[in-house]
Amino acid sequence: MTQRSIQILLADDHELVRKGIRTLLESQSGWEVCGEASNGREAVKLAAHLNPQIAVLDLEMPELNGLEATRQIKKSSPDAEVLIYSMHESEQLIREAIAAGARAYVLKSDAGQQLVHAVEALSRHKPFFTSKASETLLETFLKSWPEEAAASVLTDREREIVQLLAEGKANKEVASALGISVKTVETHRSAIMRKLGVNSIVDLVHYAIRNNLVKP
Repeated sequence: MTQRSIQILLADDHELVRKGIRTLLESQSGWEVCGEASNGREAVKLAAHLNPQIAVLDLEMPELNGLEATRQIKKSSPDAEVLIYSMHESEQLIREAIAAGARAYVLKSDAGQQLVHAVEALSRHKPFFTSKASETLLETFLKSWPEEAAASVLTDREREIVQLLAEGKANKEVASALGISVKTVETHRSAIMRKLGVNSIVDLVHYAIRNNLVKP
């Protein structure tokens, strides 16, 4: 692995963890931890002052969590790369980290050499996800793709009806709200169920929640 000069900001509210990660990173030739923060707010201030190439942030920190710190760091220093590390591998957190601007997500259980590989990738402006995080993203994609494909075949009127039904309205109430007959609502409802491959109103509600048509 070719080593290069890299300035790294490290943020974690546990001093012993910071020391361990700092030792690991600075064992790489040319890598320097230019600043340490014990919470997200401090990390944002240091990033603006030190302008590091890479920020390594713990997801769960006091005052300002890693996701919000990532958003603020990317806003003030758009060229900085951000790595989030966490003990959690939920697909929602990984998605939120990416949406916030992080380009690497490493699980604490995968840390160690994986962290070095991740920083090396970010130094070349390449994304990096540990195997478990990658599997989580892939599983999410595979699960959501058929659903998204199904959603795309619903008409605007059908999506309206899905929302109203998911909000607990009866066929008669849906008909009144949309100015159509109850029979037309029933016809649409049957078509929706067929297109989405669902068999009950409960399944339809779950679909609507997953696709942000209604609030859980």
